[in-house]
Amino acid sequence: MRPIPELRRTADIVFPKERLAIFVDGCFWHGCPEHHRPARKNAGFWSTKIAANKQRDLETTQVLAERGWMVIRCWEHETADSVANRVVSMLASSLSQD
Repeated sequence: MRPIPELRRTADIVFPKERLAIFVDGCFWHGCPEHHRPARKNAGFWSTKIAANKQRDLETTQVLAERGWMVIRCWEHETADSVANRVVSMLASSLSQD
């Protein structure tokens, strides 16, 4: 779902009422510092592609935050419990500020 329709970015999970967007980033596609391994074939192409993905991720997070959205980015290797705890913490923090 697109948190902001005119922004061509799709979050993996969206809580529209709470204005929370969750992105599950793949280790290869988004350049995980822990697990990303550079491609051996077409290394230049993939290096440029991954760098552009990382830049787009930063821009997406910034635009959503500027428009009042909370953003959680997690890696595909993170456990569901770990991510769920972050979601609960962020929502609780948001509710306590209201």
